[in-house]
Amino acid sequence: MAEDWEQGGFGLYIHWPFCAAKCPYCDFNSHVSRSIDHSAWRDGYLAELRRAAHETKGRVLRSVFFGGGTPSLMDPDVVADIMSEIYRLWPTANDLETTLEANPGSVEAGRFAAFRQAGINRISMGVQALNDEDLRRLGRIHTVDEARTAFDIARTTFDRVSFDLIYGRQKQTLDDWKSELKQALNMAIDHLSLYQLTIEQGTAFGDRYNAGRLAGLPNDDLGADMYELTQDLCGEAGMPSYEVSNHARDGAQSRHNLVYWRYGDYVGIGPGAHGRLTINGQRTATECFSNPKRWLDAALTGDTEKPREPLAREDQASELLLMGLRLREGIDPNRFFDLSGHNIDQSAINELIDLNLLHVQKDRIIVSNQGFMILNAVLRCLLEA
Repeated sequence: MAEDWEQGGFGLYIHWPFCAAKCPYCDFNSHVSRSIDHSAWRDGYLAELRRAAHETKGRVLRSVFFGGGTPSLMDPDVVADIMSEIYRLWPTANDLETTLEANPGSVEAGRFAAFRQAGINRISMGVQALNDEDLRRLGRIHTVDEARTAFDIARTTFDRVSFDLIYGRQKQTLDDWKSELKQALNMAIDHLSLYQLTIEQGTAFGDRYNAGRLAGLPNDDLGADMYELTQDLCGEAGMPSYEVSNHARDGAQSRHNLVYWRYGDYVGIGPGAHGRLTINGQRTATECFSNPKRWLDAALTGDTEKPREPLAREDQASELLLMGLRLREGIDPNRFFDLSGHNIDQSAINELIDLNLLHVQKDRIIVSNQGFMILNAVLRCLLEA
């Protein structure tokens, strides 16, 4: 009998923890370092790959994702060695997707051809804004001109290129966002990630917000208008959303992120990386130590993870709900039942349907356009029922 994770597939996430500068909105595990021993990091990653492959022997790998941090600052030879080892350790899908996150600075763009040669076939670029004033506010160290130049290099080097934009920024109007999004759609190849700015505690923006020094953020109504505008313009351009913040042409969805959202298994390697692994029928949550030095020192001994947490079936069903309802395709309620032993509360489903926040289509539970605007409230209603 197939295990539950097989409905989502199997992926590999590799975390590079270093950046040239720390952005004030970022709550990822990223660090600025003057000196990086790329050879030592290569050895650490290779050792961890071998350990992970021993646990997941024979699984067909669907995707590899280098995230960060800023993995485009990695030595391309290190990426090449990692990719060679991956191909040696696992059978791979014929259409294996290998993504590397990049910043649009000149240093990173200059490495694109080498990354392609190393085995990367998709770039995800952190553009974030298409005007210089907002780039400065966001703490980005590239300019719009540099972003456009880097994007042009990427699109001539890779068949698949995605880039991120953040909207709902300080002092941004609906017309501002409309103009910027149209520019982005004219640039886009096959995929866009469009995130509404979220103020995370523990970040520089979070501290400024708490002190009342982050003026000009949109109110809820403007944020909702920006979201609706995003759906309309992207849909008209042939790049509808397939996930609450991600848009793609048909067939160009991020295969790696679909492993997450369809609740597959994935190995997480690198400082602070998380994973979900089913071993001997038991799905566990994995988390690596976040301090880069601690992780690297431990990589050669295999002691890079915190104690693993076995996930109860009920918790797995909740995670399936949390991840799967982010997708336009929704979830199969039978899968929820198989994991938890009970159905999703029908009265909660009916209430959300009556409010036009949810609908059932071909035996799948799907969040409506209106429901996506208040997705957290929809999820809370289902989980607390």
